[in-house]
Amino acid sequence: MATWDQLGELATVAQLTGLDAVKLIGMIVKAAATARMHRKNCRQFAQHLKLIGNLLEQLKVSELKKYPETREPLEQLEDALRRSYVLVDSCQNRSYLYLLAMGWSLVYQFRKAQSEIDRYLRIVPLISLVDNARVRERLAYIERDECEYTLDEEDKRVQEVILDPNPSKNHTMVLKKSLSCNYPNLSLNKALQKENEMLQLELQRSQANMDVSQCEVIQHLLGMTETVGCSLSEKDSDLKSSKKIQAEYLDSNYDKVYSYNGNYKSKHSEPYMDSRSNSIAFIAKCILTSHAIFM
Repeated sequence: MATWDQLGELATVAQLTGLDAVKLIGMIVKAAATARMHRKNCRQFAQHLKLIGNLLEQLKVSELKKYPETREPLEQLEDALRRSYVLVDSCQNRSYLYLLAMGWSLVYQFRKAQSEIDRYLRIVPLISLVDNARVRERLAYIERDECEYTLDEEDKRVQEVILDPNPSKNHTMVLKKSLSCNYPNLSLNKALQKENEMLQLELQRSQANMDVSQCEVIQHLLGMTETVGCSLSEKDSDLKSSKKIQAEYLDSNYDKVYSYNGNYKSKHSEPYMDSRSNSIAFIAKCILTSHAIFM
């Protein structure tokens, strides 16, 4: 995973310029609600920022920016919130396998982000000097709100699988199940294709940053998607072969029963024809008899 500073270069930090802290927090909360990865971390982080947003709303951020002594720390806070938005947004829009592989790096970045934001909040002079019991109470609550950011047990298990240098058939099954759960509206082939495309983008980013270790991890992940893709192709091929053999078997048996002109020619053909002729004669006799009765 890119460093905390590099993450800001990867997305829309420039587009967020001009938004105040309260609006940025609102965007982060919204992005956290749709995160595919690190859902618990995103929710905790968003909840912590909502506490800060409520405090800033009460203090009226636009008023605080009028004073030089509060403007600079508020701008630093906003800059940290922009990077936080990119962090949370990455949990929705970046490669699933890449985020899994770099899971602990994201955990560290969540911890660092909260620490940085809280630090900037504490150095805004007027916030600590406000003679308001409710404000002081909220500030104290924010300081006590120490979130525990970590990886879910299932994510840990899948991470171990995709980072194993010696993948097995069981690893392939775990990865298939994980991809299917993460892309519920796509077939497995489509999910693999999407992941492959996103991993190619991640590889380009890492190459641009000249991050050799990340490039190696991404290339390993690309190899995993190709392995799973090959196993699906083999399965489809086996299924087609099985259907072909079954069709040929049925055709062979059919040929034993019927000739090309439609005549029945099995070893039971003569008894069958005799029985059929007798049945027709019996039906004709019944019809004639009934006709004679009604005459």
